[in-house]
Amino acid sequence: MDRYLVFGHPVRHSKSPFIHTLFARQTQQELEYGLAEPDVDEFAQALRTFFDQGGKGCNVTVPFKEQAFTLVDCLSPRAKRAGAVNTIKLTDDGVLLGDNTDGAGLVADLKSHGVTLADSRILLLGAGGAARGALAPLLAELPSELVIANRTHTKAQQLAAEFHDLGPVIAQTYEQLAGPFDLVINSTSASLQGELPPLAPALIHTDIAIYDMMYGASDTAFISWAKQHGARQTMDGLGMLVEQAAEAFTVWRGIRPGTKQVLRELKRNLGVI
Repeated sequence: MDRYLVFGHPVRHSKSPFIHTLFARQTQQELEYGLAEPDVDEFAQALRTFFDQGGKGCNVTVPFKEQAFTLVDCLSPRAKRAGAVNTIKLTDDGVLLGDNTDGAGLVADLKSHGVTLADSRILLLGAGGAARGALAPLLAELPSELVIANRTHTKAQQLAAEFHDLGPVIAQTYEQLAGPFDLVINSTSASLQGELPPLAPALIHTDIAIYDMMYGASDTAFISWAKQHGARQTMDGLGMLVEQAAEAFTVWRGIRPGTKQVLRELKRNLGVI
């Protein structure tokens, strides 16, 4: 049976085995999907061993995405742009292909919620790996402007300069931000610690869409804060998790699974519904 894994540290909390098992059942694919949690300095060897022992593909999560970028034999265009790999496939030619499905998953989830990206003004909070993966797919949707804000302003400036050829992207400090924005995406990990990015409440209005890439059984700190200040449409990253997984499954198996029922089952599993 074809074997797949998710590599991360920590990774025991991962819902990827649950999601991919449902995808396999839905599409009648014979595969098994497990977890691997090597120490940070043992990832390269663990990755090689997995494929040497017949592994067909894997997902890669924190903190290994940048390292995976350097370990594969070739990169998809979106992985090159992101500077990080979250999906690896062993091709029929024995080549390790590195891909990045995070941004595609984000855009797919936003669209499933009815969020209009074309001609919209988007604010992206954070300038780390999650932001990098999101930028090219977001800019491909032709927003009127995409503003990056980050606590370390120089990182936001570097990111904006790197992606400037793809569309109207600029960097601003949190103090410089001026609305209105149509969509705010929080790509920072602040919600994991129950913290907030230093965003002015005045930027929140009733018609804004708020997206936090983090998720949990209840509202993240950022979503709770946005609701308190009048945001009516708020979304967490659970749908993105399922959509990026569907994209990875398609890369591996050549068949795209449906995501709606799987997302419902995942919410049930987490106790969200």
